[in-house]
Amino acid sequence: MPYGSPVSGGSAPVKAWPIALRVRVCGELKQLPRLDTCRILEELLGKAARDLFASASAYPPTAPEPLPADVPASTQAGSPTHDDDPAEIVARARQLACGNVDETTLSFLASRIEVITERYEKDGPDGLWGQTKSLHSMGYTLLAGQQPPSARRELFRITARAGGLLGYMAVNTGAFRLAEAYCAEALELSRAIGDLDTEMWACATQSFAAYYAGRYDEADARAAAAVDRAPDHPQAIRLLVNGRARALGKLGDRNQAERAIGRALELSDWHDVPVGLTSCISFLPYGRARTLANALTARVALQDTGHVLRDADDLDDLVEKSDSAWSRSLVRLDVATAVLQQRAPDVEHAMSLGQQALTLASPLPISSVRQRSRDLYERAAPWRSRSAVREYGEQLRVWGCQLPPAEAG
Repeated sequence: MPYGSPVSGGSAPVKAWPIALRVRVCGELKQLPRLDTCRILEELLGKAARDLFASASAYPPTAPEPLPADVPASTQAGSPTHDDDPAEIVARARQLACGNVDETTLSFLASRIEVITERYEKDGPDGLWGQTKSLHSMGYTLLAGQQPPSARRELFRITARAGGLLGYMAVNTGAFRLAEAYCAEALELSRAIGDLDTEMWACATQSFAAYYAGRYDEADARAAAAVDRAPDHPQAIRLLVNGRARALGKLGDRNQAERAIGRALELSDWHDVPVGLTSCISFLPYGRARTLANALTARVALQDTGHVLRDADDLDDLVEKSDSAWSRSLVRLDVATAVLQQRAPDVEHAMSLGQQALTLASPLPISSVRQRSRDLYERAAPWRSRSAVREYGEQLRVWGCQLPPAEAG
């Protein structure tokens, strides 16, 4: 027991050795020390208090008690007995250093995170929810055991990211309350280990959820708070353009939206991000094409039609060559809405783009396509009598039957 530590049972810390000395130099012992002091001394010295003080007054303060003749010199005062078992010392250390996971297991679990993010836009939330849920549960099961600090930190990171992926998938299926819970969990775990990368990604997903729940002020506020946490971090690109710019577009704040887009593009250059269309759910920084596609959506909300059509033309090659049917669908819906916003709307072209978008998203319907396809139909309300609009409306109705009902925000 350390010097000055309290014994179980609860008295305040007492410096044990000075107490023992005071008792021994006060002359004849009239009574035992206080009960709490006795307990400390018994714990420290391994003997009953009465035995410890039985001969305390028999010797002058400056004279040490005589040792029995058969006690070796090595055990005299100041020479501790070395009765520890070296094998036991090493075994204890090894037990703490070992755990229920090894490097191979950790590498496997981390690789599953990468596989899920890479396959997400091909298999969708329905195809990958079960695998992600199993990975998440496995993380918790392993964390209930013992690991050395480095392995435990990696398990926290993997479990936080698996929970974050479930949160993102929940947004795509309209389960916004579930998304909030998983994102809150991912934040808690990532903050516990100081994993800023995962923390900011989870904040961006919270903003993403608020946006599709129609809470645009909250979406902007969540993203802005996370950017303030680390303004130059590569994850700030996602927060600025997917979180702030799109929400600010919905709120009609052109200046702030354009400022967020500009800063996201500056960070893209600074961090030398990929040119192409990165996976929407990836933990890597947004690629430039992904950032520009999000800027397109913000500018549609601001009715910056000319800018939208120019940017869409520049993005066309990158988007069409990607394996993301969702991105091809969403860009078509943005362009279709912009076409209706022109001074001379091309209704037939807009509805044709809308039908293409629904066809592309039909195998893997998600809430973001649902929201924008409905927005397009509402925008076409003045032309409901036209056959192109009626045909689009009917396809939208049939397509919408594939989707689960969206949660209330």
